[in-house]
Amino acid sequence: EEPTSDQHPIPDMKRHSQPSPLNCPEGITFKKKGVKRKRVEDGAQPEEPPLHHTCASGRSEGLSEYELQRLKNIKQNQAFLSSLQLPQVTEVLKPRAKPVHQGIKKERNVEVQSLRKSLRLQNKDPTAHPSPKAHASVNMDNDIVAYKSGPIQVVPVNVDENSKLPEMLLELWNEEPLNNKQDRPDLKRYQSILRKMSIDSNAVAKVVKERIFSATFHPCISSLLLAAGDKSGHLGLWNMGGDWGDDGVLLFKPHSRPISCLAFSSQPSNLLSVSYDGTARSMDLEKAVFEEVYHSDSGLKSFDFLSSDCSTMLIGHWDGDVVIVDRRTPGTLYESLHTLDPKTLRSVHVHPVQRQYFVVAESRSVHIYDCRCLKRINTSPVCELSGHSLSISSAVFSPSTGNRVLTTCMDNNIRVFDTSRLVTSIPILSRTKHFMQTGRWLSKLSAVWDPKQDDCFVIGSMDRPRRIQVYHESSCLLQSLQSEDHLTTVCSVTAFHPNKHAVLGANASGRLHVFSNS
Repeated sequence: EEPTSDQHPIPDMKRHSQPSPLNCPEGITFKKKGVKRKRVEDGAQPEEPPLHHTCASGRSEGLSEYELQRLKNIKQNQAFLSSLQLPQVTEVLKPRAKPVHQGIKKERNVEVQSLRKSLRLQNKDPTAHPSPKAHASVNMDNDIVAYKSGPIQVVPVNVDENSKLPEMLLELWNEEPLNNKQDRPDLKRYQSILRKMSIDSNAVAKVVKERIFSATFHPCISSLLLAAGDKSGHLGLWNMGGDWGDDGVLLFKPHSRPISCLAFSSQPSNLLSVSYDGTARSMDLEKAVFEEVYHSDSGLKSFDFLSSDCSTMLIGHWDGDVVIVDRRTPGTLYESLHTLDPKTLRSVHVHPVQRQYFVVAESRSVHIYDCRCLKRINTSPVCELSGHSLSISSAVFSPSTGNRVLTTCMDNNIRVFDTSRLVTSIPILSRTKHFMQTGRWLSKLSAVWDPKQDDCFVIGSMDRPRRIQVYHESSCLLQSLQSEDHLTTVCSVTAFHPNKHAVLGANASGRLHVFSNS
């Protein structure tokens, strides 16, 4: 039927319709209008047009300019984030596990303070009641001069009162040391031994309660046994790996003021100590007492053994005097007293071979004296070691031959002098720059020789990260012993083991750190 004039003509759908891809013959694909048909071979994937095809007008087919800019920004941000290395930084910034503290436990004394009221509120006359601060200062002065005379029982303060000393401690105490005169390694092999030294959590322990003034090793080789003296007069013994006391630590109280120097005597083995309270004591475990060897009204700073059997001692006073004490003589008096410096005296050390000579670090000078020529006052020195501009912390002979003297000075220098010939003016061999300004809350740094290596010494450091440094006498740094996990404080007091490859470092909180290659 023909359409009327008021009706729209119906288009021929067969002529204008496009074949659907669903109805097209196999192998034929169709694209948008204006794109030529392309036959795809059987089994082959049809090629996809590129996402970013730029036409002549500058536009891209498929993505707009905004989307292209967004993809570009994402790519730049990813490159920037990868350059920051955030995963590595996150690992570094992760909180580390707190180390397990060994040694004596910290006492928590909670003091309940009474409510303070002024004298006005108490209806009292201020002029009739002295200030409590004045009484506190007087009591403090009385505590300083007070001391216990006579022998003191060896009773640990950190264990039960009725407990006995461990038998293992007595065995270590009486163990015969090795002969130290053995073949010494050359410098290259010695440095390789130092590089193998390490520290772990088992080699750190709190041995005393307060700042350590002195520390040393026992010469036994079956175990590492250490001793340390602190500011309040406590003496701590620590056997690494031991199970007695607090993680192998036994704490004693033989003195009332800082223990300035410690040293073990030869057989029979005793631990000698001198203190600012003016006493020198000998720790005898067989008798279980701290015997009083010497007493003075002034503080004692340093000592050394004049005889090879350790029966005669040379003790230095703070006020510049030195005394010779014979331990075999009953009583606590000296054999002779000699004034060497009118101001102060820092250290005394005896020549290891020619024991009649000893070196003294005085206020700003270092001299070598002959004990056979000592006078009561105005004693003339045999030699002078000049060149120090500030106060000297210590001066020690080399351990085996005595051909060198090592001095530590507050002018930030460590000096080595040639004492192979004791002439009037001793020549200097080397000078090592080392920062010595520790402040008032740390013990002063002092360089000490390695008893197994006559030309190498060790000293603490103020550098960060914290470390203990070993030098050759030629000012060559051999090794820096450090650990970010187990050594985080300044070790002012250092010492080598006399028979094993081990180094200790003592800090101001009463802890000992031990580096060893075992």
